[in-house]
Amino acid sequence: MHAFTRRAVLGAGIAVAGGGGPLTSCSPSSASDDPHGPHRAGNAGAPAAEQPAPEGYVSPHGVEVAATEGLREQRARGTVREVRLTATTTSLDLGARTVRTWAYGDELPARPIRVTAGDTLAVRLANHLPHSTTLHWHGISLRNDMDGVPGLTQPPIKAGASFDYRFTVPDPGTYWFHPHSGVQLDRGLYAPLIVDDPREPLEYDQEWIVVLDDWVDGVDGSTPDAVLEELGGGMAGMAGMDDTGGGDDDGSHAPRTGPSRMLKGAKSRLLDGDPGDVAYPYYLVNGRTPDAPRTFRAKPGDRVRIRIINAGGDTAFRVALGDHTMTVTHTDGFPVEHTTTDALLLGMAERYDVMVTAQDGVFPLVALAEGKGHSAMALLRTSEGAGAPGPSVRPRELDGRLITADKLRAAEVVRLKPHDPDRTIRLRITGSMKRYDWAINGKPYDPSQRYPVRAGERVRLSFINGTDMWHPMHLHGHTFQLPDGGPRKDTTILLPHHKVNVDFDADNPGLWMVHCHNVYHSESGLMTILGYRR
Repeated sequence: MHAFTRRAVLGAGIAVAGGGGPLTSCSPSSASDDPHGPHRAGNAGAPAAEQPAPEGYVSPHGVEVAATEGLREQRARGTVREVRLTATTTSLDLGARTVRTWAYGDELPARPIRVTAGDTLAVRLANHLPHSTTLHWHGISLRNDMDGVPGLTQPPIKAGASFDYRFTVPDPGTYWFHPHSGVQLDRGLYAPLIVDDPREPLEYDQEWIVVLDDWVDGVDGSTPDAVLEELGGGMAGMAGMDDTGGGDDDGSHAPRTGPSRMLKGAKSRLLDGDPGDVAYPYYLVNGRTPDAPRTFRAKPGDRVRIRIINAGGDTAFRVALGDHTMTVTHTDGFPVEHTTTDALLLGMAERYDVMVTAQDGVFPLVALAEGKGHSAMALLRTSEGAGAPGPSVRPRELDGRLITADKLRAAEVVRLKPHDPDRTIRLRITGSMKRYDWAINGKPYDPSQRYPVRAGERVRLSFINGTDMWHPMHLHGHTFQLPDGGPRKDTTILLPHHKVNVDFDADNPGLWMVHCHNVYHSESGLMTILGYRR
């Protein structure tokens, strides 16, 4: 259940995820002859390793990227944490049923990787899947050539090959990792990445890592790739949409299998309309369905830090812990002014850290699939004699005080200094469920597209949602700040027909994706690239 005592957190050694042992030597080994990148909307062309740098832009492999990483290493001077990770086909017991899927080893989620801020993380990913893959280190301000975007920052890692990721981890917080290839994220390929603070200001007795997910893979013949085909309404394979290596490479061209998974008629007041596109058969907390939940054990009075990660593909979760109030301390890894609440709303890829004081008894931690009529559950147990609540329990806290990111303020230590933007980039979200033609400024993803920035600028991204659907918008390689001293984040909820301005400092050169973290939207075109000018 990913439970850690405070001593275990501070004493964590080399992390090993997905099997194997400490790495003794590394050399890059990924097939650079793969002619395709796995994202469907657009043409990635030749592998990144063979592409010349776009004219006038910093290359992911350029001297500017290496120089910035060198400065991080000089400031950090941490230790090297070595990890072996294997992506493989496997069977997973979800509680309600056992499914065949893809995962890192034989656990869901995979075992967390833990490092301390300032460490160098060295991960060898061995790809034992039948298709190519990569790793994206979500929320980390890392060197651009380790960002894991196939066809842009690296070649795809072909089946049977391996790749060595190595980068300095600068900031403490709650992060996670997952593929950036097709819709592989909506299988079992994800795990927490926890970056401990060597000067941790919080005091707590235990830590509980909670990973939320929506699950379809291997259920009655369904796969995420078949779901994407259904949502696309047969448009996948049209001109300009099938030339990026989805095909036989990352598995994203799959014939329709299983029952319909299209969500119809659902509404959410909190999300201002449609809650999503996919009717999942199961919703999970730490890999288990609510009829067979995980149990976290503590003592009455323990102060418990809960790190909550939404690893879902298409579902926002409303989260509450029965008979407890929560104090929000961080979002997306960065500290906020402490705020108490009964419930949280997490879009896909968002993370929240909260503190609770454990009461005496057994209490449900419920993640309501917002607007979809189902939920996931885990248990907090501090008393052996108490009976456990059933899988359909709905704590009253779910309907109590609710925190969303726009109600939080960044802690002063991480708040951006006031500064008018040097550059504003307008990103209008377009598309519809009817055509499933998601795009930015009317253009589906094209790896040759660049929105220019320059190092040293304060950049404003103006997200304008011209659609009837909400979108969790994510920026790679940076954190931005919400308006009026709001929290530092890398992912923000953009409601239908709303506008959100976010600011960030351009201090990490390279080519960086901006995209919707609904994996079916992004793979249908809702992605673009920010490029640093030389």
